Amino acid sequence: MTGTHRDTSITRRRALAVTGGTVAAGGLAVAGYQAAFADETTTTDAEAASATATSTSGGQCVLMSSVTEGPYYLDGALVRKDITEGKSGVPLTLRITVQDTTESCNPVAGAAVEIWHCDAWGYYSGYTTANPGGSAPAESEDGSTANDQTYLRGYQIANANGVVKFETIFPGWYTPRTCHIHVKVHTGGEKEDGTYEGGKVNYTGQFFFDDDIAEQIFALEPYSKHSGTYTELDDDMVYGGGGASSGLLTLKPVHKSDPSKGYKGFITLGIDPDAENTGAGSGGGGTPPSGAPSDAPTGPPPSGAPTGTPPSGAPSDSPAPSASASSSASS
Repeated sequence: MTGTHRDTSITRRRALAVTGGTVAAGGLAVAGYQAAFADETTTTDAEAASATATSTSGGQCVLMSSVTEGPYYLDGALVRKDITEGKSGVPLTLRITVQDTTESCNPVAGAAVEIWHCDAWGYYSGYTTANPGGSAPAESEDGSTANDQTYLRGYQIANANGVVKFETIFPGWYTPRTCHIHVKVHTGGEKEDGTYEGGKVNYTGQFFFDDDIAEQIFALEPYSKHSGTYTELDDDMVYGGGGASSGLLTLKPVHKSDPSKGYKGFITLGIDPDAENTGAGSGGGGTPPSGAPSDAPTGPPPSGAPTGTPPSGAPSDSPAPSASASSSASS
């Protein structure tokens, strides 16, 4: 793979504790796939469902395990299907089905699903001075300017089948994490002024990607401009190792022989709509490789960024702050 090497030096850190009202690992039912792709019911999709979906014994889904919110959350994301804001990368259509584990996996219509993730070079909107590790172009080189950007963040409201759909790009990577997407599920609030207000967070988690697919993507432009070491799935400090129940997406290529055409991804989230989650789930930060930057943001937070001290004992997915990207970025 051009310019990018997998990091196998990080000690595997798999935290199994679960907080915020959630319990052990969740499941993904075939019905969830069919609901998530209800507007694309083709033979190919049906075959993919039977080949890749998993279910629990007796057909009952269970709660997904919560993991850490991480250091890059910003309040006030927009309700929108396309969250790219012009960011370049391999297209990713993400479909998420939300099910109520307390009611025989009935869909949670009206649930607000919020996602956020980094761009192809490892930068997050609102935290563009955070160093992604390795050697990456300056964040502003692809048209983004400062910490007032909101790219790759957004909400969608679940339909009657509990399904939401996002149009985004395949995320890049940053030290010391594998590539991933953050997610929160909210209920009880409402859309207001283009965003989602009120209610409570029922689930906080992360979605993950198969290493073989990630390797193909990271060899393509613009991802290949970010060189260095990245963390394999099994060595990630947050991924729980349980496949779909730990957030591993099922991915279907748009074109079988051309990964640049993009992917469709799906997953089913089993939640308890009565539970409230603080965002302090499993997956501690640990220590990054020697000389590697942290994945925590640096400098003052942007306007609208959360402030204050996290709850006592709440883990982050990063240790201490690092130097700014400008000190180590290259073109």
